[in-house]
Amino acid sequence: MSKSGYYLMESFGIYTLANDVVYDQLVAFLNSIEVNVSPDIPVCIIPYDERLDLVQKEVKYRKNVSIFDNWEAIQSWEDFTHQVWAVHPGTRTSKISRNWWSSGHLQRKMCVFNGHFDRFIFCDADSLMMKPVDDIFEKLNAYDFVFDDWIHTKERTKVPLNIPLLEKSKIVYEKDIRPKLHCSDFFGSKSGLFIEKDLDLYKKLLIEDREVEWLTAWWDDAHLFNYLTWKSNLALFNFTLSPNGQDRTGNCANSDRFVNIDNILYNQDELKPIHRIHYMNYSSIDFARLCQGEDVNICYKDEFLYYRFLKEPEKRPQQLKQPSIATKSNRLIQKVVKKLQITLS
Repeated sequence: MSKSGYYLMESFGIYTLANDVVYDQLVAFLNSIEVNVSPDIPVCIIPYDERLDLVQKEVKYRKNVSIFDNWEAIQSWEDFTHQVWAVHPGTRTSKISRNWWSSGHLQRKMCVFNGHFDRFIFCDADSLMMKPVDDIFEKLNAYDFVFDDWIHTKERTKVPLNIPLLEKSKIVYEKDIRPKLHCSDFFGSKSGLFIEKDLDLYKKLLIEDREVEWLTAWWDDAHLFNYLTWKSNLALFNFTLSPNGQDRTGNCANSDRFVNIDNILYNQDELKPIHRIHYMNYSSIDFARLCQGEDVNICYKDEFLYYRFLKEPEKRPQQLKQPSIATKSNRLIQKVVKKLQITLS
């Protein structure tokens, strides 16, 4: 099928989660889709929160981009996750942890299952798409979920489901659950896989039957998503477990090695094409400073700047400069004050 063959159909699309805070990342992400995936594929932005002034202005200039406006679905997922996490053992952790996690809205990405795309890809906005995604949509002919990550290789204390507890309870063994573990920053799936009655059942199991204790970390959207995909027993495929070695690549900016060929990144090993590069563990503040000309410690920052200013190259910083000692000191003081305020609140 041609590069844009799938995407001329309205039933296919890409979702992301964003607000004005990640505006620079969002612009770069949208530009990378237009250039490397297809200029025709629809993209729908799920609001992380109500800070959307810059996002709304950007959408006006992009013919295939819209903002998700089913607030009933958004509230439904918010309610579901808040009720589940309220009974997780993690609620007894420190106040700093509670303030940090429970004020977030990462769970809103689950609204993809209530959206208007029959088949879709979700990708975090702090990413750059690097190639067409026909292979993902093709896999959805045989599978309900398609992933491309390496979370299944992490040590057992860092994966989404509590393997020691599940094995001790003889619910599942590690060799059987590991291939089904995945992240939530990038995946393909289908609309309607989790309807209201399903969530009512899972909520009962999680809360009343204490299956919430099977989730390793508290208030982590990926951990809850793993529970849902596992309990649903729907077919799952992960490119990193593919028998075809060409499918197995890295995707993280801060840990994997890539080669740049004409502003498209390839896996360093064998120059294999990658779906996307994910700038995980870098803050939105870092990207904002980078776009203002500061020499921020971000891997593959030149590639990010290329896509961020693809449509307005005259605004791209011509030279990156290190912040002054005074600026660094002021930021450190602000960081300490903020931490104290959270601790004392």
